[in-house]
Amino acid sequence: MEVVHEQSGHVLKVPFRRVHLSGGEQYFDTYDTSGPQDVKPRVGLPKIRKDWIDRKEKLGGPRYTQMFYAKKGIITEEMLFSAAREKLEPEFVRSEVARGRAIIPSNKRHLELEPMLVGRNFLVKVNANIGNSAVVSSIEEGCISFNGQQCGVLTQLWIFQLVSISMKLVNG
Repeated sequence: MEVVHEQSGHVLKVPFRRVHLSGGEQYFDTYDTSGPQDVKPRVGLPKIRKDWIDRKEKLGGPRYTQMFYAKKGIITEEMLFSAAREKLEPEFVRSEVARGRAIIPSNKRHLELEPMLVGRNFLVKVNANIGNSAVVSSIEEGCISFNGQQCGVLTQLWIFQLVSISMKLVNG
């Protein structure tokens, strides 16, 4: 699905998976977290957020957190992407982030990540702290040891240091 961010004009491509039902039933589209396929580990994942971050940095300001923008009433590309993915209104997402009832782990240095929401009013996510391994010697081996076959899923497991905050949000 494509959604246009009104303030920037950026076209956001939000991944969904179409599930076809048997017995003549209508299909439905579901949240797809499989990430880009056929990615070469040495090349890396597509930098889908590069233009988004560049635009925000040009705006200036003391910080670039999602909460900072949400409290100013600004719906960022990350908020719009997350809202589309969860089939919610972007204003609701902005409001929940501004109130501190949701977070969008989206470090500006990780341009390849697909934004997602963590909070009690949103679909369940996995947050993981992924680091270097002393026993694995290459990127390829690290990806294989982590998920068995595909590196694309790593886009959905965010490098997220504030575990205690996320647990408070998820558990209420």
